[in-house]
Amino acid sequence: MRVISLCPSNTEVMEYLGLTHLLVGVDDFSDWPASIKNLPKLGPDLSINMDLVEQLQPDMVLASLSVPGMEKNIEALKKRGIPHLVLNPQSLTDIENDLITTAGVLGEQERGVETARQFRSRLEKVKQQSVNQSYRPRLYWEWWPKPIFTPGKINWLTEISEAAGAINIFQDIELASVQTEWEDVISRKPDFICLAWVGVRKDKIQKSLVKKRTGFEEIGFKSDDQILILEEELYCRPSPRLLDGLERLVDLIHRFK
Repeated sequence: MRVISLCPSNTEVMEYLGLTHLLVGVDDFSDWPASIKNLPKLGPDLSINMDLVEQLQPDMVLASLSVPGMEKNIEALKKRGIPHLVLNPQSLTDIENDLITTAGVLGEQERGVETARQFRSRLEKVKQQSVNQSYRPRLYWEWWPKPIFTPGKINWLTEISEAAGAINIFQDIELASVQTEWEDVISRKPDFICLAWVGVRKDKIQKSLVKKRTGFEEIGFKSDDQILILEEELYCRPSPRLLDGLERLVDLIHRFK
């Protein structure tokens, strides 16, 4: 089959399924695995070149609603009669189910079920290791610094926090993404600040950007190590790579206990 992916998380689902060899084109932001780097690039996820998509004659296009504005891609696919599957995972269970769904439409149902089982098993293993942790640090996740955006209750990073034996300090807000103020962050007294700015590489983020914010010292951090600069691609994309991020997070936050 000839498959096209229109966002990074879909491309990563294909890799976890072991079906990357079916891809004939991807969006500009898909950057993993390395084997896709020479595939035709179809434009950024909000400005996909549909003429090029059509020229590649796909049997299936993996579309997405993970970013506001992607709806127009789906409308264009419908208008042109291009076969497509829309993924919009909001939770780790959704990602698990998407592995089965995606494999199914590509004629690889058994592969999807087995990959989903492995995903669940890996997640449960981390949860079991974390369940006996007496230390449950409070995490402030920052997706964007100005204005501040942080994940709320209805978000995979709240699940990732819990699985790691920690607490998302904004889990009380029934939203996927929360816009807030720095003063609110300070008042919630996080034990760690987790910086994963969407679309920004980790080497572009400096701890000093947070430390010079008004009132930072009120949080009472004993060490700069309590400011974590994380790979946004392991925390901000709804793909199976979130488990890589989870395992890394466990190591980072529990070495301080």
